[in-house]
Amino acid sequence: MTDPKTVASIPKAELHVHLEGTATPDLIQRLADRNGIALAPDLFRPDGTFAWTDFLDFLASYDKAASAIRTSDDYRDVTYEYLAACAAEGAVYVELIASLDHGKHVGLADDEHLDGIARGIDDAQRDHNITGRIISSIVRNFGVADCEDVARRTVALDHPYVVGFNMAGDEAGFPASDYARAFAIVHEAGLGCSVHAGEHAGPESIRAALELPGVVRISHGVRAVEDPSLVQDLAERGIVLEVCPTSNVVLGVYPTYEEHPLRALMAAGVPVTLGSDDPPYFGTTIGREYELAHERLGCSLEDLGTITETALNAAFSDIEGVVNQPDRRTDL
Repeated sequence: MTDPKTVASIPKAELHVHLEGTATPDLIQRLADRNGIALAPDLFRPDGTFAWTDFLDFLASYDKAASAIRTSDDYRDVTYEYLAACAAEGAVYVELIASLDHGKHVGLADDEHLDGIARGIDDAQRDHNITGRIISSIVRNFGVADCEDVARRTVALDHPYVVGFNMAGDEAGFPASDYARAFAIVHEAGLGCSVHAGEHAGPESIRAALELPGVVRISHGVRAVEDPSLVQDLAERGIVLEVCPTSNVVLGVYPTYEEHPLRALMAAGVPVTLGSDDPPYFGTTIGREYELAHERLGCSLEDLGTITETALNAAFSDIEGVVNQPDRRTDL
């Protein structure tokens, strides 16, 4: 097996991770205790990990855990602890997908929500020399009106750390075209755009996402491999796929790491990055994704450096792409 220190020496960058989904069971319990909340008794397995059985059950567990995150200080702690953990694995830049609706559902004002995340980002930058930025997210399942409202609220906040916009949710049941206005609102305001597609639906989901205003990255997108003409189009257009191998395997998109198409997409010229998606739920970290890409997905150390460079160049903030300089400070 390859010495993990070799992989660890490569600077890492992450463009696909859901902020509420970064909170560990220990942190969720601490926040619940602090806020006087009784967590659902079935939230944790006996070994202390999050309990879930399939994709829908995962979503339910995610929402149960996220309900413990109530205040601006809570969001500061979730952000800080995740970025500190990433920095310990050599990460220099992370874009955090944050849902204004999660804050709204627990009675947290948008400005307080973002203030907490921003404080976590600033404190992590100071203490661990890692840069974080925010991607505002909508959920298809909440309906067109709600998504357009989130888009307007995101633009109205005009927060300097909010650099992009993303859409998650049931890609098969809610057509991307219905959300064109939401994307037009944020694209016209200058935010970078990405969409969850090509994960639990096929290539047609990716094609539909690419029709939305401003979309230059696809969250997941791995099922593009089923359509060679789409793979060629992605490569020619330089559309970046935010690939999350462990998430894809654990959620059953692919049965094993060896059958995952990351390396095939790279060989076809499609630019890819690595992400951990919801790391404590899937038993992974951004460092582990890099190690797995090297040890089980056929990526060389040079490939890993290219993946980081791709992520930094595709970042929605103004950041230089720097690889193979692990002690260099990344400046925005």
